[in-house]
Amino acid sequence: MSRIWDVPVHDATRVRDVRVAVEQACDHAGFGEERAAAAVLVATELATNLLKHAGGGQILLETVDAPAGAEAARERSALQIVTIDHGPGIRDLSAALQDGFSTTASLGAGLGTCRRVADDFDLHSTPGRGTVALARIRPSSGRRRGPRDRPAGAPVRAGGVNIPLVEGHSGDAWACVRSGERLTLLLADGLGHGPRAAEASDAAVRQLRLSPHLTPPELLGTLHTALRETRGAAVAVAQLDLAAQRLEFSGIGNVGARLRSGDDWQPLVSHPGIVGAHRPAHIPHQTLPWNPGCLLVLHSDGLPSRWSLRPDVPAAVLDPGVTAALILRDSSSSARPVRDDTTVAVLSPITPNRES
Repeated sequence: MSRIWDVPVHDATRVRDVRVAVEQACDHAGFGEERAAAAVLVATELATNLLKHAGGGQILLETVDAPAGAEAARERSALQIVTIDHGPGIRDLSAALQDGFSTTASLGAGLGTCRRVADDFDLHSTPGRGTVALARIRPSSGRRRGPRDRPAGAPVRAGGVNIPLVEGHSGDAWACVRSGERLTLLLADGLGHGPRAAEASDAAVRQLRLSPHLTPPELLGTLHTALRETRGAAVAVAQLDLAAQRLEFSGIGNVGARLRSGDDWQPLVSHPGIVGAHRPAHIPHQTLPWNPGCLLVLHSDGLPSRWSLRPDVPAAVLDPGVTAALILRDSSSSARPVRDDTTVAVLSPITPNRES
């Protein structure tokens, strides 16, 4: 069963908690000593930066799949480390990414170290609103990619963040798989919270990996059978036909979905029901055009329905996991406590490489 570590960092004692959580996550994912040490280093630097520059924040640890567009034989799953803060932001991002930069009395090696050590690294910062940073460490060190590098053969990529309500286990899960020219993004929200809800959403992800060739309605039909022994789940399935540049969508239950094309957002409609328990007689199926300016967002109902993506966020050049974290951060506040597992998954186009 998948595990997620959510560690608040508001004083120096929590940096140790971050290191312990990373060690647990690496052990859970089967990391060797060298790569586990790399993950601990990156997470410690990011946690220390939260305290020094933002007055604290949040660190999320989760094992995620390799990019769906990457060459499967060359890529492996990774430990994803995400930091989220509402601090003052970074005014000169390029300078902050250089070793030796500091706005405090520290050595200033934090972000530069993270970018060199991590297999993937990206961040976005807005003065006055805060910073989101994302790093991925793989079990074995391979070719390191810059934050804007394109996975081989794919003009799009997927990423996401998952915040559990119950410590350790989230009832939400997301995954993206590729079969030929079809790229399928799924988000499942198991009923309730905790391990039993996680069993349902994990079962949905496993079935997706077994059936990546199915269309969204066909996959939901298969999932209905596969989830019968679980609590059931709300599930949304979006499938991009890369050759036809066409997006197909089907959903059952309360999972939100929006497609941005240019400056316009269009909601994608799911049908009431519970996959594995109450399947509707007819599963709605939407077909929409996809172009390089599109952006797809799926989310569980832990995210407020009136969320928005700020127009100054360059989603086409950001890692989609960063975009997902920005949506989550900007829709939350201390006055709105988390009352459910919350997951945001993003499918975004890739523009040509550019420097951070």
